[in-house]
Amino acid sequence: MKNFIFQTVPVLHFGEGCLGQLPGQIAALCASRPMIVTDKGIVNAGLIAPVEQTLRAAGLDSVIFDSVIADPPETIVLQAIEAAKAAGVDIVIGLGGGSSLDTAKVVAALAVDDAQPLTEIYGVGLLERKGLPTILIPTTSGTGSEVTAISILTTGETTKAGIVSPHLFADVALLDPALTLGLPADVTAATGIDAMVHAIEAFTGRNAKNPVSDMLAIEALKLLTANIETACFDGRNMLAREAMLRGSMLAGQAFANSPVGAIHALAYPLGGIYHIPHGLSNALVMPYVMQFNLEAAAPLYAQLADALHIPRGSENSSEARAQEFIDYLEALAVKVKAPRKLRDIGIAREATTELAEAAMLQTRLLVNNPKELTLADAQRIYDAAW
Repeated sequence: MKNFIFQTVPVLHFGEGCLGQLPGQIAALCASRPMIVTDKGIVNAGLIAPVEQTLRAAGLDSVIFDSVIADPPETIVLQAIEAAKAAGVDIVIGLGGGSSLDTAKVVAALAVDDAQPLTEIYGVGLLERKGLPTILIPTTSGTGSEVTAISILTTGETTKAGIVSPHLFADVALLDPALTLGLPADVTAATGIDAMVHAIEAFTGRNAKNPVSDMLAIEALKLLTANIETACFDGRNMLAREAMLRGSMLAGQAFANSPVGAIHALAYPLGGIYHIPHGLSNALVMPYVMQFNLEAAAPLYAQLADALHIPRGSENSSEARAQEFIDYLEALAVKVKAPRKLRDIGIAREATTELAEAAMLQTRLLVNNPKELTLADAQRIYDAAW
């Protein structure tokens, strides 16, 4: 076995009602002036209210930055950094989906004296030091951002780039499934499939796959596949919501250590160019990238099929078993009513060329894919997904 390293957040609270641990965790980090980074959807849904109430009951006044948008652009992140500096905050609380949590991590890193410019930290390992303490509270079950050392930002009109550094790990992750009860069915489906993709790509990664990430990926897939239908169509079911949040977190820990590949690389342009939500972007390209990877990843896909106890067909090869896994995931996506084709969300056929060219810029992700992917391959995948 090759050497590997595994990292995750130092403190993780999970379970219904664990939001009540927030004041104690702030005190443990020797902080008293929090800023909540979130979006207006979270505010309008009333999800920020219990957080504010919990803080207020402990005598803590919070600064609110609620201007985060999906695929957060640099301008929004820079605004949040300036707001944090102006308010003199000493801890950042990220509340929401992946965009809010990713923004919070960067704000915490750069809202300190002598911080590096944002433009200098894109890439792997370029952030030189930790900034303010961070507590992350997810309200969706998909990105796993609360346990990753990655932030994805929109860097231009259509391009997205990642910041990867152990200094981005939160000090505390608080995962309270009660905060996910109101998640709409379409968002539950898309974010749930996103989490599945994290687990699958972590398990099949070319460079950093390891026994710990494998274990987490398998357990995540078991939880996610067994509960996504119930969570979508019985959204107040606490057991299903708890299982989805736990599965998302485990998948996040897996891909934080064994990075994702071509599914994400081809999903990013859909978000950057067309502002398709990230989870839905992954769901749309997932089966076609997996089909492309089949030649290289069949034994691994077959292992995942066995772990999920997917019924076997008559053929006993690893390729046939891997195909059963792909077919099972596609059938599950249909059951939860996730859009299955690019044309279903209004993307024109001729757009696939631009998408393919943009996907090839995601070299940080493509190097992890189990099979090398060319521009022509990307074009064929998008065409199949159209």
